Amino acid sequence: MTIAPDNAQQGASLLYRAMRDFVESTDGTLPGKFEITKEGIVLDMMSPVRPHELTALRLRKRLEKVMPEEIVAHTGEPDVELEPEGIMRRPDIMVIAEADMEGEGSFDPRTLIAAIEIVSRSNPDNDWVTKLRDYPLIGIPIYAIFDPRTGTGAVLTDIHPTPEGPRYATRKDFVYGEDVTIGDWTISTDDLPLYQPIGR
Repeated sequence: MTIAPDNAQQGASLLYRAMRDFVESTDGTLPGKFEITKEGIVLDMMSPVRPHELTALRLRKRLEKVMPEEIVAHTGEPDVELEPEGIMRRPDIMVIAEADMEGEGSFDPRTLIAAIEIVSRSNPDNDWVTKLRDYPLIGIPIYAIFDPRTGTGAVLTDIHPTPEGPRYATRKDFVYGEDVTIGDWTISTDDLPLYQPIGR
């Protein structure tokens, strides 16, 4: 049996809408953060972890100190969504022009200047594998990863086509303590907290 492309696209769109409706119906009622990837719904069991939240706070403040006033490092809702690709994500920090936050609904990921993720202890592959694939696919030009498990990170840029789809061509690794450049802005990574071994 052959499925015509239009029917396949329509089926994919219906599946995505069903997943999106489920994610919206759970908002605030279940623990963790639900996102939609190419594989389906991902649940990040984000139990409140102080190092994660403190990293986000310090990065946001450091970025907003060096960025122009009209650019913000946003740490809240809504999600970024590109329905034709069937992807809905919520970065820990979104570097975006304040003007592009106006209106209703999800942010268009192509309006983001950068997405920043602080790797969660519970599901590191979500940040290092699936978002590394999804973010260039939906057009986010810069992806910065901070990993409190190891005190390291990477900044990924230069989206280019590959046989597997759009991917970042350039990766600059860093260790905590070094300055890191995200877009046009350089910030310190001094004093970013690390996760303590479980049981301590």
